Amino acid sequence: MSHAFPIVHKLWMRVLFGLAAAVLLAGCANKAGTVGSTAGNGADIVTDSDETAGRKRAKLRMELAIGYFQAGETKVALDEIKQALAADPTFPDAYNLRGLVYMRLDDAGLAEDSFRRAIALNPRDPNVLHNYGWLLCQQNRYADAQAQFSAALAIPTYGERAKTFMTQGVCQMKAGQRAEAERSLTQAYELDAGNPVIGFNLAVLLAQREEWARAQFYIRRVNNGPSANAETLWLGIKVERHLNNRDAAAQLASQLQRRFPESREASAYERGNFNE
Repeated sequence: MSHAFPIVHKLWMRVLFGLAAAVLLAGCANKAGTVGSTAGNGADIVTDSDETAGRKRAKLRMELAIGYFQAGETKVALDEIKQALAADPTFPDAYNLRGLVYMRLDDAGLAEDSFRRAIALNPRDPNVLHNYGWLLCQQNRYADAQAQFSAALAIPTYGERAKTFMTQGVCQMKAGQRAEAERSLTQAYELDAGNPVIGFNLAVLLAQREEWARAQFYIRRVNNGPSANAETLWLGIKVERHLNNRDAAAQLASQLQRRFPESREASAYERGNFNE
C-alpha cells in the first residue's frame, strides 16, 4: 500500500526562509551596530579608525534596511540597501541582505547575483553560503546547493550549524536522497532537538520507510509543542493508526478538527482518506 507523506509543506518552506532571514538579520544588526571584525578569516580586526566614511554611511543604511525588511516593507528595504551599496560597493552584508530581499520578491536571478557578489567579497561567510545554498536548492540545483552547505559547515567558527544541517537535509529530501537526508537531519537534531522543522522532517522520512515507532518519537515531540499545525497533526494521526494507538489518533484528530477545521488535512480525515 502506498502512503502519501509530504516532503516539505509550504508552511515549513516559509519557516526555513524565516530562519535564514532571522540569522542573517541578527548578524547584520551586530555588524551594523558595532565595530566590525574579520577575525577568523585570517585578517586583522577592523576598528573604527579603519572604517571609511562610506562604510559608516553604509552601516547606517543597513540598520534602516534591516528594520524595513523585518517589518515586511521589502521594497523600502531594497531602496535602503541600494543606498548602502552606493556609499560602499564593497559591503558584503548589503549584498547578502539584498539576496534575501530578492528571494522574497521571487527574483532568483538577482538573488543569485547578490549572493555571488557577497561571496566574492567574503568567501568565508557561512551565512551567505547557507543562503545561497537554499536558493540553489529551490531551483533544483541540488549538487550546487550541497556544495554551498558543505562549504558553510566546513568553517569551524560557524555557530549556526544546526540551521545548515537542517536545510541541507530538507534539500536532500527534495532531491530524493533519503539516506543522506536522514544523516543531515539527525546531525541537526543532535544540535537542536527542539526545532520542529527538524523533528517533522525526520518523522516524514521514517514514515516513508514505515519505521512507525521511530517516526512516532519525533512527531509526538512536535505535536506536544507550540508549533503543531494541521500538517503535523495529520502525520501524527497516520503514525498512531499504524501503531494501532486508537486513543492517541483520536486525540490528535480532535485537535485537528477543533483547531484547523478548514484545513485540507481535516477534510481528508473526515473523508477517511488516510493516504492523502
